[in-house]
Amino acid sequence: MKVMKYLAKLAVSVVLLASTALSSFGQQDDPMYSQYMFNIQAFNPAYVGSWECVGFMVLGRYQWVGFDGAPETHTFTVQAPLRNERIGLGLSVINDVIGKEKRFAVFTDYSYKLKVGYEASLRLGFKAGFTNYRNILSDYSPIETNDPSFQGEIRESFMPNIGVGAFLSAPRYYFGVSIPKLLKNDFEYGAENYKTDYEFRNMNLIAGYVFDMGSSVKFKPSVMFRHSESQPFVYDLNASFLFAEKFWIGGMFRSTSWNGAGSAIGGNVQFIISEKLRLGYAYDLDMGDIGSYGNGSHEIMISYELRSLVKSFTSPRYF
Repeated sequence: MKVMKYLAKLAVSVVLLASTALSSFGQQDDPMYSQYMFNIQAFNPAYVGSWECVGFMVLGRYQWVGFDGAPETHTFTVQAPLRNERIGLGLSVINDVIGKEKRFAVFTDYSYKLKVGYEASLRLGFKAGFTNYRNILSDYSPIETNDPSFQGEIRESFMPNIGVGAFLSAPRYYFGVSIPKLLKNDFEYGAENYKTDYEFRNMNLIAGYVFDMGSSVKFKPSVMFRHSESQPFVYDLNASFLFAEKFWIGGMFRSTSWNGAGSAIGGNVQFIISEKLRLGYAYDLDMGDIGSYGNGSHEIMISYELRSLVKSFTSPRYF
C-alpha cells in the first residue's frame, strides 16, 4: 500500500512538472477560491467600498497538500470608501506559485455606487494593474538533461491588464458579474521562438441570499459560475448557516477543480470574533485520482475592518 501511495505521488509530481512546463508556453487562468463569497474583491472590482469602512483581507490557499510543487496562492486586498461613500477604492495583490512558476499581480480597484432601491445599490467597478511572471527553467530536473525547453529563465516583468465588474447588493442578497482581465497577453521566449497566449479572459458570476431560520439561525445559499476561454465551464455551490451572528459553517460542491482536475467537495467555517475581526477556514477534496492520495486543499482567511466610533457596526455583514 505504501508503494502504491509513493508511486501515485510520484506520478502526480511528474504531471505537475509537465503541466508547469507546458503552462510556461500555454495559457494561465486566475486563481480559484473556496471562500469566494468573502473574497469577492479578488476577482470583482465593483465589490470595493461595500464594507463601508477601511478593511483588509488576507487569504492563503494551499492546493493538493502533500505533493511537491503543488499550487499555492496568497491574496491580500484592502478597500475603503471615500467621504461621499459613492466611490470605493482598493488594492488587490495576488502571489500565485505552481512548482517553480511564479506570478505576482498588483491591481488597483475602483467602484462607483448607484442607488437602485430603498436598500439596494449597484456598484460599477474598474481595475487596472499588472502581472509579473517568472519561471527559472534551469532549476527543473528533466529526464533529458539537454532539453532546450528547460534552459534559461523566463522573466516577463510587466504584463499590464484591465478588468471590469458590477455588484448589486442589499443587506440580504448580492449578485455580481466581472471580467477581471480583458486583455490577452502573450510573449515569446528562447531560441525555439516559443509564442504563447499567456492570459485568457475569465467571466465570473456570483449570487447569494440570506434566509431567516429562526431567531438565531440564518441560511445562505450561494453560487459562483465561471467561464474561461481556456478551461471548461465551472460552477461552485455553497450552503452555509450562521449561528447567533457569530459562527458560519457550510458545505460546498465544485463541478471542476483547478485546471480541470475533477470535481471537489468540502466545507467552510468562519468565526466572527468581533465587529472588526473575522477568521475563516475552508477545506476541499478533489474527487479525482489526486484526492485519493493527497491531503486536500486548505484555505485560511483573516479580515479586519477599521470601524470608527462614529461609523459603528449597525448591521452584520453577510458577504
